[in-house]
Amino acid sequence: MGLSGCEIIGVPFDGGATLGWPGARYAPARVRANLDWMRMRVQDDSIWSADEDRFLPFTETTLVDTGDVEVVAHDLIETTRRVSDAVTSVVKAGRKPIVLGGEDSLLFPAVRGLHDAVSGSVALIHFDAHLDLMDENETQGRFSHSSGVRRCSDQLPRFQTGSSVQVGVRNFNFPSSRRFADDAGITQVTAAALHRIGVSESLQRIRSAVEGADHVFLSFDIDAIDPAHAPGAGAHEPGGLTSRQAIDCVAALAPLVDGFAVTEVNPMTDHKDLTSTLAAYLIFNFAVFSGADAQA
Repeated sequence: MGLSGCEIIGVPFDGGATLGWPGARYAPARVRANLDWMRMRVQDDSIWSADEDRFLPFTETTLVDTGDVEVVAHDLIETTRRVSDAVTSVVKAGRKPIVLGGEDSLLFPAVRGLHDAVSGSVALIHFDAHLDLMDENETQGRFSHSSGVRRCSDQLPRFQTGSSVQVGVRNFNFPSSRRFADDAGITQVTAAALHRIGVSESLQRIRSAVEGADHVFLSFDIDAIDPAHAPGAGAHEPGGLTSRQAIDCVAALAPLVDGFAVTEVNPMTDHKDLTSTLAAYLIFNFAVFSGADAQA
């Protein structure tokens, strides 16, 4: 839809983290601190990509940061409404939103914000160790970090589950969630499959899954990455993506999508900013390659 440049929307909120460790509210500050020194490498409106051995444009509009959403710590529904409004505002201004969480209850309001800003269908590329297809239970309610994809499917009339894809899913989950994914037509590229077939083939499957949608949102729960590479997460699931695989996927998909979210970074469980630094690199790559023709 011709969006130009990226805008960070910080959301220091972890009120929907009903399982795992709280602490993702501190992530926006730590990730921003690691973004600052990346910007130091920009010279004359360009930056050099060592990975691809080419110069890429990076101007004052490539990645801007307008601060944090004013969250309401005791009110999940009001906070998510404000997140949606912020995303809608950025998209209508002609820019790509980058939602910097915070935990993964933000997935649904981030996608809703894009959905409300555009016409046509919306699909999701969802990097996560988990399915996030929980409908409702007594412990978590309906809008926790376990229900984001499910709420997109039943709350957003133009959301296309059949054009959406989940990447990095692994280990064990609810049979009912798998049956829902099958019935809804959600494509899955499990972590085991990505390791087996590689990044290039995985990206082909992802692109094929979403090609029927008019707009696509990319959501990245940091626990899609193996805890060896991302120890500061809300939950640990062994057998995940490597940091190299994650960076390559985000860089390649950035030109194709209309928004991005990075969630579940937890500075309280991190080790020497390893995870906050990785999240910063995901965001920086997304911004740089959103305006470039990234190659898988």
